[in-house]
Amino acid sequence: MNATLLIIGHNFPEPSTTAAGTRMLQLITLFQEANYAITFASTARHSKHSYALDSMGIEEVTIALNDISFDEFVFLQNPSVVLFDRYITEEQFGWRVAKQCPNALRILDTEDLHFLRKAREAAVKKGQEISLYSETAKRELACILRSDLTLIISEYEKTLLIGTFKVPETLLYYLPFLVEPKSEEYKKALPSFEGRQGFMTIGNLMHAPNLDAVKYLKRNIWPQIRKQLPDTTLSVYGHYAPQQITEMHNPKEGFLIKGWASKVDVVMREARVCLAPLRFGAGLKGKLLDAMQEGTPSVTTTIGAEGMHGDLPFSGLVSDNDDTLIANAIQLYTEKDGWMELQENGFALVSQRFHKAHFSEAFIKTIGFLQNNTTTHRQEHFIGQVLTHQTTQASKYMSKWIQAKNKR
Repeated sequence: MNATLLIIGHNFPEPSTTAAGTRMLQLITLFQEANYAITFASTARHSKHSYALDSMGIEEVTIALNDISFDEFVFLQNPSVVLFDRYITEEQFGWRVAKQCPNALRILDTEDLHFLRKAREAAVKKGQEISLYSETAKRELACILRSDLTLIISEYEKTLLIGTFKVPETLLYYLPFLVEPKSEEYKKALPSFEGRQGFMTIGNLMHAPNLDAVKYLKRNIWPQIRKQLPDTTLSVYGHYAPQQITEMHNPKEGFLIKGWASKVDVVMREARVCLAPLRFGAGLKGKLLDAMQEGTPSVTTTIGAEGMHGDLPFSGLVSDNDDTLIANAIQLYTEKDGWMELQENGFALVSQRFHKAHFSEAFIKTIGFLQNNTTTHRQEHFIGQVLTHQTTQASKYMSKWIQAKNKR
């Protein structure tokens, strides 16, 4: 079986700054361990935080948008599998891949459902009920239906797609964050309740849910915590902080903007509590998984905890109410017995829900099966071929118009 993978990335992955970058590296590792030869292509530029994929033996290629050069590139690559990083890359390149490499298995990695995240954001900002039936939903759902398989990171989102939008379950594959649980020796060596100080929060500050959470902390949550715990501090970590965030730095208030953390594990284990009051968002929260790994209980919202714990006890306290969030933070910071119980919950969740060994073999087997049965699979989901045909025609002429315009 031909085992070559082309990944078309939204960006070159930055695992040190984003959960999305960490997720992409996990997927790359899965395919590498299955002996796939991998090429990673993106229209984006490398940043100083881009992971050195070439150190893993992966070819890195910069590709052009709305340019016929991609057609020749992908034809010569002739990959057996193409992975699209988020729906926007499938929109841009999926029709070209389908035309030039019709036998290639096309996989969409959603990271999270963008239409769900945007709908929740709009509902919070407008103070209205959530409406999922948006233009973004139409676009993302079309990408899911066109793809041979879509990777879903959250069980909640898989249930939403099947129940609300009637997406066939055979087009969806649940694949959460994948980690190796820490050893017992590692966990025993972690700082104790008494050996930790302060609160922390972390996240890419170009990501709207994280940006909103920091502003919400500053305005609604932290002043009340600080009143009751006047000697504590909140350390805010995250790259790409805009000026409105850096200007919040105020040592007198214990609100500390610390910027990018090169070692998330270190700053996470130094804190006693991770604050993640996310008012909107989707997918899984990398910061909460990092907190579990480092034995740091969390205070978060329903959306923050969504998809993280299933039917198992969560590794923190959850509330969508300001007063309860504040009370939860103070309780967790001051009550050792409850803190230790939640720490153990976190260790159990990592082992039972995110252990790489529970997912890797079954995933690669599924990919192999679909590669060997692509024609049958597509016939069973014929609506995807209809959408691919229509999209190819529309995108082809739009792209040709853009190419002609760019030559003027």
